[in-house]
Amino acid sequence: MPSSSRPDDQRERILDAAVALLTEAGPAALSTRAVATAAGVQTPTLYRLFGDKDALLDAIASFGFESYLAEKRAFVPSMDPIEDLRRGWETHVEFGLANPAIYTLMYANPRPGRHPAAVIENRAILRGMLDRANEHGLLRVPVDAAVTAIEASTTGAVLHLLARPERSRDARSIRPLRDIVLDALTEAPAPRAEHRSPIADRARSLLGIITPTGDTDPVTGVGFSVSEAGLLREWLARLEHAHRCVEGDETSH
Repeated sequence: MPSSSRPDDQRERILDAAVALLTEAGPAALSTRAVATAAGVQTPTLYRLFGDKDALLDAIASFGFESYLAEKRAFVPSMDPIEDLRRGWETHVEFGLANPAIYTLMYANPRPGRHPAAVIENRAILRGMLDRANEHGLLRVPVDAAVTAIEASTTGAVLHLLARPERSRDARSIRPLRDIVLDALTEAPAPRAEHRSPIADRARSLLGIITPTGDTDPVTGVGFSVSEAGLLREWLARLEHAHRCVEGDETSH
């Protein structure tokens, strides 16, 4: 075997051993010495490959999360963006309940400013789903706010279930929370006549994108003045309202 492949082999062996140790004994067992011993390598080798314990924990979490991410990457969107969000919620919960040790390492070990690659990729996939819902005019809130709400509710719900005895972890018990959150963030698509123009929906989607979040205004952030940003939002709101009124008149005849 070429020597150039040995570091990759060692890295994978360390991660395999760490995930097995994590599953058997929980996060408290993940000392660098214990992981190195389980993998059959010297502790300096572990530090050479991963840098420090935080980097090792990130790599373990991402390695253990790979099967979940593979399923999310292969997700085929349907014609209903909101139903896709429900499916995404279910996939997340199912993985967490099936892999409690990995999930706990991922989400119950907050380290401000550090995020495993798997968390970042999972957030990007969720954002893509929400962007699609927003493009269809189905989001009531800005995409950033929706990402935060869904991440908080899914992870909180799964960690709540994982704190229960295993026999009491019923995913059905948190589905009302799923429905409450998605109902608050989204709305059902309005019936669309064949002749209807998408102008109102697009104006609404753009309003969602440029709505200020906290102290951040995406419009003034790119050089517009406060008054110009307000005027832009006013015009879009008027365009959406006017076009909806026109549509209402057309469909009433």
